Amino acid sequence: MNIALIAHDNKKKLMENLCIAYRHILSKNTLYATGTTGQIIEEAINLPVHKYLAGHLGGEQQMGTQIAHNDIDLVIFLRDPLSPKYYEPDINSVMRLCDAHNIPLASNLATAEALLLALDRGDLDWRHVVR
Repeated sequence: MNIALIAHDNKKKLMENLCIAYRHILSKNTLYATGTTGQIIEEAINLPVHKYLAGHLGGEQQMGTQIAHNDIDLVIFLRDPLSPKYYEPDINSVMRLCDAHNIPLASNLATAEALLLALDRGDLDWRHVVR
């Protein structure tokens, strides 16, 4: 499965810890991330990560293109809802694309853990059929 990982600045440490905790699941999949987040994850869990530009430089748009082409199976987007971003439309477009293409999306730690455990159990194998 192709997993997209995005984290706002205030959530990067949380994403790093999530990836460390679930490395055993992530290692069985292909990882994609926006630039800085991808670098942090790669260093933390020693797995290859396909990195896009930093989110505010267009990385979220690049990710959105891959989602629109149905090339992503799961998105973990740890966003900071309390700090408005000037690039908020890009953030919303990623979420809208996930909804439009039925791609599972986690925007907080609780949902991210639930989706990763579901992935490990095989609950998301239907994505193979969709693609």
